[in-house]
Amino acid sequence: MEKEAKMYYENDADLNLLKGKTIAVLGYGSQGHAHALNLKDSGLNVIVAQRPGSKNYDKAIEDGWKPMSIAEAVKQADWVHILLPDEVQKKAWEEDIKPNIKKGAVLSFSHGFNIRFKQIVPNADLDVLMIAPKGPGHLVRRQYEEGKGVPCLIAVEQNAGGKAKELALSYAKGIGGTRGGVLETTFAEETETDLFGEQVVLCGGLVELINAGFETLVAAGYQPEIAYFECCHEVKLIVDLIFEGGIAKMNRSISDTAEYGEYVAGRRIVTDDTRSEMKKVLSDIQDGKFANAWIKENQEGRPYFNKQRERIESLFIEKIGARLRSKMAWIKK
Repeated sequence: MEKEAKMYYENDADLNLLKGKTIAVLGYGSQGHAHALNLKDSGLNVIVAQRPGSKNYDKAIEDGWKPMSIAEAVKQADWVHILLPDEVQKKAWEEDIKPNIKKGAVLSFSHGFNIRFKQIVPNADLDVLMIAPKGPGHLVRRQYEEGKGVPCLIAVEQNAGGKAKELALSYAKGIGGTRGGVLETTFAEETETDLFGEQVVLCGGLVELINAGFETLVAAGYQPEIAYFECCHEVKLIVDLIFEGGIAKMNRSISDTAEYGEYVAGRRIVTDDTRSEMKKVLSDIQDGKFANAWIKENQEGRPYFNKQRERIESLFIEKIGARLRSKMAWIKK
C-alpha cells in the first residue's frame, strides 16, 4: 500500500513560538493582505512594506496599516516574509533586505522560485522557510474569517536556529493553514511542480485546449456563442465537481453519454506525443531552462510576454466571452 503523506493540523503547531517577534510582510497584494491580516488577527505583531503610489498601498492604508519601505520593515523585523513578484525579489534582496536583515532572523517565502534557481542566496545564519497556501489570497482571508483555512505547504531550506520546521508550522497556523492541513515539501519540489502545473495543465494547457476547441467548432460553421458555452463557460462546472469530489464524482454527475465520450476521446486529445512533450516541459523546468528564459525576458523588458498577452486578449473567443458575460449579472456578484 502506498504510504500516506503526513499532514499537520492545529494541535501540531504552537503560535507561542511567534509571540514577541515582529513579522514583516513584504508586499500587500493578493497573498500579502491575507497573510498580514490573518497573522494580526491571530494576535501577532505584524508590519507591512508596500511602495507608495500603488493600489496595494492605498488598500493597506484602508485596512489600518502604516506601510513602510522594505528597508525600514526589514530593519525592525525578526521574521521577513517575501510576497513580492518573483521577478523583483532578487533586486529587493540585494538592495533592501540583505543589507538590513537581523542576524539570526527568519526569511520566508510562499513560492520557491528565487531560492530554487539561486537568484537569492541567503546568509548562513538565517532560517529559510516556505509557507505556501494552496489558494488565492482572497480565499486565504475569507476562509480564515469563517473559522476555516486553506491548506498549506511548508518547506525548510536552512535550519540555522534548530526549530525551522516548528516555526513554519507556527506561521501556517497564524494564517489559518493548519485548519485545512499542512503538508511538508521542499523548495525544489514546490517550485518545480508549481511551474509544471501552471504550464501544462492550469494555464498553458487549459487555455490552449479551450481556444482550440472553440476555434474547431467555429471553423466547422457552428455559432461562436454555442462554441463558447460548450468549450469555455462549462469548464467551471466540471472543475467545481472535480474540486468537490474528484474525477469520479464528476463522472457520476455528468450524463452517461458525456462520460462515455470522455473515455473514447480523451486519449485522442492527450496523446503519447502530448505526454512526451509534458516530460520535455518538466525537463526545461528542472534544468533551469525556463527560469533562465523568464529572467532574461524580464531583463529585456518582456517583449515576448507582452506580445503574447496582446495576442490572447485579441482572440475571437475573448470578444464573444466578454459580450456574453456582460449579460450575466450574477457573475459580477
